[in-house]
Amino acid sequence: MYHIVKQIIKTGIKSEAAPQPDEAMRAQAQQLQQRILDVFGHALSIRMVDAGSCNGCELEIHALNNAYYNLEGLGIKFVASPRHADMLLVTGPVSRHMEVALKRTYDATPDPKLVVAIGDCAFDGGIFSAAEDGSSYACCGKVSGVIPVDVVVQGCPPTPVAIMQGILTAISAKAT
Repeated sequence: MYHIVKQIIKTGIKSEAAPQPDEAMRAQAQQLQQRILDVFGHALSIRMVDAGSCNGCELEIHALNNAYYNLEGLGIKFVASPRHADMLLVTGPVSRHMEVALKRTYDATPDPKLVVAIGDCAFDGGIFSAAEDGSSYACCGKVSGVIPVDVVVQGCPPTPVAIMQGILTAISAKAT
C-alpha cells in the first residue's frame, strides 16, 4: 500500500487540459437545431424499430445516446411510441413476423415522417437473405420492399457517426 501511495506522489497528476470551446462546432449545432425546428417545429423524435436484426446496429444506435455523441443535446430524442415520432430508424431485414408490425408502425407515424434504414441487412437483406431480392423463407428482405425509405446507412454495423450522418441527410433532404 505504501509503495502505491509513494508512486502516486512521485508521478503527480497526469491528465490533459480541458478542451477549449469550439465556436465553429457550436454554430453547426445551432444550425442543425434551427433546421430541425424549421422542418418539424419541435425537437426531432425518433422511433427505433428492430425488424429482425442481429442487434449489432442497435448497439451502435444506443451509443448515440452516450455523452460522447450527445444526440439529445442537438435536439434529437428517442421516443417509445410511433405516434410521437417524426422519424423511424429501422434495422435488420424485415422478418415475415415483423412485416405487419412495421407497416402499422409506419402508418401510425404522423406526417411529415422520415424513414432511415440502418445497416446492410436493412439495405439488401444482408447475411439473412438467400435470394437476389433479399428474401428467404423467413425474411421479406430489405426495408424498402415493405415501407418507403428516405435514407439508407450502410455498414455491418454502421458506426454511430455514419448513423448520425444518415439522420442529418434525411433532415437536410426534408428541409429542401
